[in-house]
Amino acid sequence: MHAAAHGYVGVVANTRGKRLSPDKIVPNEYEGKDATSVIEWISKQPWSDGQVVMHGGSYNGFTQWAATKYMHPALKAIAPSAAHNPMTGLPIENNIFLTGNYQWAFHVTNNKTMDNSVYADNVYWEQVSKKLFESGRAFKEIDQIEGTPNPWFQKWLKHPNFDEYYQAMLPYQQDYAGINIPVLSITGYFDGGQISAIDYLTRHYKYNKNADHTLLIGPYDHITAQHTPRSHYSNYQLDDVALEKNTEEIVFEWFNHVLFNAPKPVLLKDKVNYQLMGSNTWQHRASFETMNSGAEVYYLNTKTNEDSQFELSKNQPTELDFVQQTVDMSDRSTQHNVAPWPVIQKQFNEPNGLVYMTPKFKVDHALAGAITGHFSIAVNKKDVDIGYNFYEIDEDGNTFHLNNYRSRASYADDMSKRQLLTPNKKTIVPIVNARMTAKLIKKGSRLAIVLNVNKNVDAQVNMGSGKDVSSETIADAGEPLILKWFNDSEINIPLTPWHEK
Repeated sequence: MHAAAHGYVGVVANTRGKRLSPDKIVPNEYEGKDATSVIEWISKQPWSDGQVVMHGGSYNGFTQWAATKYMHPALKAIAPSAAHNPMTGLPIENNIFLTGNYQWAFHVTNNKTMDNSVYADNVYWEQVSKKLFESGRAFKEIDQIEGTPNPWFQKWLKHPNFDEYYQAMLPYQQDYAGINIPVLSITGYFDGGQISAIDYLTRHYKYNKNADHTLLIGPYDHITAQHTPRSHYSNYQLDDVALEKNTEEIVFEWFNHVLFNAPKPVLLKDKVNYQLMGSNTWQHRASFETMNSGAEVYYLNTKTNEDSQFELSKNQPTELDFVQQTVDMSDRSTQHNVAPWPVIQKQFNEPNGLVYMTPKFKVDHALAGAITGHFSIAVNKKDVDIGYNFYEIDEDGNTFHLNNYRSRASYADDMSKRQLLTPNKKTIVPIVNARMTAKLIKKGSRLAIVLNVNKNVDAQVNMGSGKDVSSETIADAGEPLILKWFNDSEINIPLTPWHEK
């Protein structure tokens, strides 16, 4: 009905195994081929002009990208919102399996539609994650702890690499070169799957220099990025301009532009269109790459400032030095690298981790893009999951949590191949798939990054033994993990002096 209201024929196709389908329910694996069959059928119908466009969010965003692996000639454009990608969202983020949304497999496979009862008790599933974490049992035993076999999750655990299993689902390398249709990606700073949308974007441009791919991103979460913005996220009140347009309406305006030469939606002035939080403006850039290429380079100063915090310094170190962090991976009474809630807090509160802060900014700055660069580390184990929390701290001491990061060191160079670390050897670990944000940083404010080991209820705990992390138990922890953060680490923060346009 919504499509018809915009002059389109709307078609909804259920995935195999659903509704009247006699097949087994199979998430992810056949969506590309099945969607291509649906496109072929649509293009041959008497009510069709032979042009097909796709839109939708989350899993339906995944389906659109899966369809582009085969590029049926009738497919003319896609508009994925908060697009899912199993390797860079759920159940995996940068090769780390997450417990968040563990119940999704039950939600989609328990019956011929959706088992919404699965999500009726979030507290229950949080307790499952907590029980697993505190028990120290192997991550792969999560369904034994919960009490219900989860064969799909067990299947995914057997594929911790970006291997042929995932490569067969979605465009892979040169497949992107064949995607010559316009793409509109929509996501949000608070969308848990944001890095999936950015990953699709960057891969598309990497393998197709002539890609026509537009990004729209604002202060939205996974739900609001797909439909109607809410006036707030957590306790952050959105700027008025962030509330002006339903993203689904923008999609139909954009389809009209692509297919029928109607005016382009006002917000889509360039290839990257983002709402700069705190400025009440939308900003526009030519590419995601250029947003990050002009970033300011910071180093990890090993000397503390007047607040007894380490400094993020623009001065390149003249002598190599490090700050040491020790974490007992067998201690489940504390968690590390936990994203704070709510987003805005009255004072800075990080119970552990190494805090590095910039000096106070002397003029307003626009922070817009993703952190890039690398960490220079040495660890007394064969592997480690590192992470950080990224904050703005204003003149009054109020903190704004900008985003969280986690990555497995052994996969940072290549998501498809695990390369174990040599214990106690200094190594370079690139920052990969960091989340984007955009916020006006006022004069007198500082930015803070809290470096940490990722050890919490939300994900696997990597003991560093070198074994399959899903099989490691608390007995594999051994001696405490000793992590050295060297001062030649380069943290590139996309900052520019702010001049309102």
